[in-house]
Amino acid sequence: MEIVLKASNLKKQYGTRGIMCNALDGIDLEVKKGEFLGIMGPSGAGKTTLLNVLSTIDVPTAGEVYYEDKSIVNMKNKELSKFRRDNIGFIFQDYNLLDSMTIEDNIALPLALSKMNSDEIEKKVKSLSEFFGIEKQLKKYPYELSGGQKQRVAATRALITSPSVIFADEPTGALDSKSASELMACLSKMNEEFKTTIIMVTHDSFCASYSKRILFIKDGKIHANLDRGNSRKEFFNRIMNLLSSMGGDISELF
Repeated sequence: MEIVLKASNLKKQYGTRGIMCNALDGIDLEVKKGEFLGIMGPSGAGKTTLLNVLSTIDVPTAGEVYYEDKSIVNMKNKELSKFRRDNIGFIFQDYNLLDSMTIEDNIALPLALSKMNSDEIEKKVKSLSEFFGIEKQLKKYPYELSGGQKQRVAATRALITSPSVIFADEPTGALDSKSASELMACLSKMNEEFKTTIIMVTHDSFCASYSKRILFIKDGKIHANLDRGNSRKEFFNRIMNLLSSMGGDISELF
């Protein structure tokens, strides 16, 4: 299967000489097209740092990140901005919606910035809003929606440009359990039907069980790699067992 993203010997250090923190310490990974990859680990393990480096939000201290064999680490700002716009979608915990714009305009914004024809934009927004069950919310504003609805809007906006990879950083962190389950079902359906590659950081084992594979990060290194198989329930139990082995009391890990 095609490799859509590859990282080689990724390192990220913070601090000053003499007081350095190795947030990432030589990480190697490959992500195949159409994968749903979860990233878990203890607090401070480097999960979000890894997500930020892979998604071009941050740059590594050392190492390489390739998208389909193209290195992005040394791209200039203008080239990187265009690459990010055309190839990467984001879903954040706090939605990142613009309150002054309707839901329809929030979703359409990435396409409008790329100067797509307005009729084509309207078709894509209509199709994807129906897929995510928010078609009746398009004329509303973000403050009129529930947290779960806002996150489905964010997922719709992330998918609207047909990106190579969608990055989700704790996408259920601000949601109740029902809304979290609905969102994860949507992301799973997105992954299956559109073959969308998703990389998600989460601390929630239930949400992680929707992934097809999980990397467990500890002390800036890959500690374990877990494939789902067929049963999500059995996968959830394996996740819980591995988290216990990584640090004892699960409640203290996050």
